[in-house]
Amino acid sequence: MRTYCGTLRIDDAGKEVTLSGWVHRRRDHGGLIFIDLRDVSGLVQIAFDPERSGEAHETGHTLRPEDVVEVQGVVAARPEETVNSDLGTGEVEVNVTGVEVLNRAETPPFSVEERAAVDENLRLRYRYIDLRREDMLANLKLRHTVTRELRSYLDANRFIEVETPVLTKSTPEGARDFLVPSRLQPRKFYALPQSPQLFKQLLMVGGIDRYYQFAHAFRDEDLRADRQPEHTQVDLEMSFMDAAGIMALLEDLVERLYEAVLGVTIDRPFPRLTHDEAILRYASDKPDLRFDLEVVDLSGVFRGTGFAVFSRVLDDGGVIRAMRAPGAASMSRREIDELTDFAVSHGAKGLAYLVIREGMQITSPIAKFFAPDETAAVLERTGAQEGDIVFFVADLEGTAVDVLGALRNRLARDLDLVRDGWSFLWVTDFPLFKLDDETGRIIAEHHPFTLPTSETVDLIESDPLAVRGSLYDLVLNGVEIASGGLRIHKPELQRRILSALGHADHKMESDFGFLLEALKYGAPPHGGLAFGLDRLVMLMAGLDTIRDVIAFPKTQSGGCPLTGAPADVEPAQLKELKLRQQP
Repeated sequence: MRTYCGTLRIDDAGKEVTLSGWVHRRRDHGGLIFIDLRDVSGLVQIAFDPERSGEAHETGHTLRPEDVVEVQGVVAARPEETVNSDLGTGEVEVNVTGVEVLNRAETPPFSVEERAAVDENLRLRYRYIDLRREDMLANLKLRHTVTRELRSYLDANRFIEVETPVLTKSTPEGARDFLVPSRLQPRKFYALPQSPQLFKQLLMVGGIDRYYQFAHAFRDEDLRADRQPEHTQVDLEMSFMDAAGIMALLEDLVERLYEAVLGVTIDRPFPRLTHDEAILRYASDKPDLRFDLEVVDLSGVFRGTGFAVFSRVLDDGGVIRAMRAPGAASMSRREIDELTDFAVSHGAKGLAYLVIREGMQITSPIAKFFAPDETAAVLERTGAQEGDIVFFVADLEGTAVDVLGALRNRLARDLDLVRDGWSFLWVTDFPLFKLDDETGRIIAEHHPFTLPTSETVDLIESDPLAVRGSLYDLVLNGVEIASGGLRIHKPELQRRILSALGHADHKMESDFGFLLEALKYGAPPHGGLAFGLDRLVMLMAGLDTIRDVIAFPKTQSGGCPLTGAPADVEPAQLKELKLRQQP
């Protein structure tokens, strides 16, 4: 029977073992040859001695990194002066009595043992080699542990795991669909699911009560460090639960997960902000609360100001908002200019500022345009002290929010204001609708199946942008890791929402007729959420990209360097699907 390399300890001394794995590194001392042998459990040193086995020793001379071998030998205690206290197996070595080379390896394009940075495209091109590296293996083991604990918790809380279709119908829910042509029904298409949203609601209509699924979701959208065209979300839905109950359950799940996986105690209950509060105070619907930078609205302070730049913005319906940067007065002019360029890159026309020097002396290109009472109000409202800078953004509210949200995160990093730890936050009461930037039409903020709040449901027809949804997002360290809400369970209300989104009756029936019909047959009140498994594991591992917790991810351009996907297909395949490629 095979013994795993990383499991050997001093108590195993004297045992005969068989090891299988990869040659990690080799040290040839002329007589003795030492090799670190690696498998999924870790490393152990093996020793080839010509006096013990000349044939094995001769083979040892030929071994190179990443050769695959099987070794027989005897576990022995290392001499005290050679003990490696940094290694779990560092007190022992295996004296080789026999070795078989199972496969020779060519020189890999990068070293498995080196910690030096390797170009990501090269890593993804040879991902099967990259996965052998210690950090990548640890990431996938962490992901496995997280999924195991999640399943254990959900099973103990009466959830049933149900798989939903991957080939489904294209419905307008937000992002672009990935389409799959049907051979059996020419010129018709399946869509890969953006989420199991409608199916999990139908499961609630079917009486499943509590459902979960580790679901693959597919969205044809621009990629980022925390976004892939396909990702895994842990999908939950519950009947006869209100928002408070669903949020409490998820807090309990997160608390137990962190304790079981990381040995970390999470404070509960998680703080809560409404969407409007988060936008006004932090210029973000997913603020990172590990630092205290807050946005202050100064529109009222500058109403009627003599500073023409600010007055024109206010006359045009814009806002004046500011943020205090503690200790930033030591910044050079070059650094401030870089921040200005950064703000402009996010849509600002510029970045105004006041530098608060010793004795509360103010230096700034715009200070002379402020009335004394305006300056005093700025200092009071922002809480600015000696050594601070107050930055201003004057623009339409949407632009001001975008700029200050990005600037807040940039300043926190530049000024080293981010505290260690885990900052969870619920953001609630999102708008149900928003205006599409390209078309100016009303679209759903999350999706069109969210229950409006009882306080705003009567505004659907008269003032749709004022309607709030029974929505809740869970934010961790400035990253949205879960999103959910209560669902509409009455067909009449669902029709009102679809009508507000511009769906005529025939469009409702063609896109969502199956759902509207199901809601007529005794649909229970229900709600749920989905959280991104990739994002959660990324944060738990202290990483910056979900690509390092996915075995075979795509690049920023959506490609797979390993397989070459997406790729051309043979004309015969297109012909079978009744498709023709445009020149």
